[in-house]
Amino acid sequence: MKSTRELARALAGAGHACSAPTVARLLKGEGYSLQANAKVAEGDQHPDRDAQFRYINDRARGHLDAGQPVVSVDTKKKEKIDEFANGGREWRPAGNPERVNVHDFPSDALGRAIPFGIYDLGANSGWVSVGTDHDTSAFAVQALRRWWRSDGSARYPGARRLLICADSGGSNAARARAWKVELAKLAAETGLEITVCHYRPGTSKWNKVGHRLFAQITRNWRGRSPAARPSWS
Repeated sequence: MKSTRELARALAGAGHACSAPTVARLLKGEGYSLQANAKVAEGDQHPDRDAQFRYINDRARGHLDAGQPVVSVDTKKKEKIDEFANGGREWRPAGNPERVNVHDFPSDALGRAIPFGIYDLGANSGWVSVGTDHDTSAFAVQALRRWWRSDGSARYPGARRLLICADSGGSNAARARAWKVELAKLAAETGLEITVCHYRPGTSKWNKVGHRLFAQITRNWRGRSPAARPSWS
């Protein structure tokens, strides 16, 4: 593909004197416009995809109807901590934008924050634990442990089961042995029967923690550098 300037030069080389604005006007007259890629090609879907979602939904509904906790978990995008730019806009006094660094090189960061979110479907409430080392299975289960001790056990005093909805990759991956080992430890400590339902690869947008919890965090952080946010805990 060529720009209007490149097309104008090509036309001039062929003996047609033409400017870039003229090329743009002609293209618009023919029904053309500048367009970005459109992410619409999903590809072939598994024949059992609908059944997979129905299975997860039925399991979650069964737990909720029985008064048992259901949580959706995931790790949010890792954040470099310092006076770095962040997307979005925020109301501030005119002519007084927050001043941030021109570059956001990882080597310039004071550290890195790894937010692990837990969304409680039954209570419509969220919990976020923030690590500063690595996004490991031990960290993910420790976040679940802290949530249960601080909030879950009090909210569900008679709970005997816990259903976790998670993506298939990352620290809570379906094939991560460490994730299963750590969950087994948590089950032994709490006495809970823990079940995990993994969303298939490419379907993580249906995991509720993304649009019920993380979307609100992103909205709260808009237009502010990580160093200016009120709290990470």
